[in-house]
Amino acid sequence: MTKKRIPAFKNEDEERDFWATHDSTEYLDWSKAKRAVFPNLKPSTKSISLRLPESILVGLKMLANKRDVPYQSLLKVFLAEKVEEELRHAHAKTA
Repeated sequence: MTKKRIPAFKNEDEERDFWATHDSTEYLDWSKAKRAVFPNLKPSTKSISLRLPESILVGLKMLANKRDVPYQSLLKVFLAEKVEEELRHAHAKTA
């Protein structure tokens, strides 16, 4: 099957919007994909404002202090773990 040509994108946002609404298997042959490691790649980040109950923030700071890490870093780890868990759960439901 002939694959569609991936369009040129003006920026990362445009590409993100494209892939959110298109099936990559129509553009790529994933059976030929190879695993790659990018040890120096820094993911793009975006600052957000987040309001938390003080009790959660106090608990987070206590846990971070015990681990000797900044509480913002620990919050990112917790969020990343939970998001990955939820995505795996959602994927298992559809598989």
